[in-house]
Amino acid sequence: MKRIIFPALIGLALLTGCSFPGAATPTPTQAVPAPILFVTTDTPNAPAPTAMPLFTPTATPIPPVAQNVCTDPQVVALIDSLKRSMLNADGPLLGSLVSPNGMEVRYFRSSDAPIAYSPYQATFLYETTYSADWGAEPGSGQHKKGSFHDVVVPDMQKLFNQPYTLHCNEIRHGGATYDVKWPYTKDFYAIYFPGTDQYSQMDWHTWVVGVEYTNSKPTIYALMNFSWEP
Repeated sequence: MKRIIFPALIGLALLTGCSFPGAATPTPTQAVPAPILFVTTDTPNAPAPTAMPLFTPTATPIPPVAQNVCTDPQVVALIDSLKRSMLNADGPLLGSLVSPNGMEVRYFRSSDAPIAYSPYQATFLYETTYSADWGAEPGSGQHKKGSFHDVVVPDMQKLFNQPYTLHCNEIRHGGATYDVKWPYTKDFYAIYFPGTDQYSQMDWHTWVVGVEYTNSKPTIYALMNFSWEP
């Protein structure tokens, strides 16, 4: 992996809130159609005027049909790039995949306060030691704290190193004691590992990737973790 010059200085800036001249401080945050013209033609004894679209060189064109996230090969390539970024700790690649609106990350699906990163902040996530509170552990209730590369990355690497399937706008899972739902209204892909016979499939694991388009390019707006809970 190509290393960032002076990573220690950058990591220190993330911890202390200092910033380099001309650059924003990469500290994550705790998230909480144009008219168509018509002409009418009246005919004698007609019951009502007939409305017809008027298409002229000056009329506003009809916008193109939006991309279908479930059939767009760019989205599969996006997830492949996410996998490559996670397995190779490639921060610049991860930053290029994040939506300009930012990326919210939930390590626990029950967390009400996801951690939000900008594309710029995402480029440092494999290096920064910034410790976040990811919420309460299911069962114990103890809060899990740690950096992105110590908490999220090992979990996603484990998933990507197992046989998995992709599911568009469907959270595939192996059975849950809770309501499995996506807290956003936009599109997503589920990366699903079905579990093993050894544990009666109770070790199933799913990471969900929220996908939105920016200038016809799919980007990641959210990551969320699902697994079996007691």
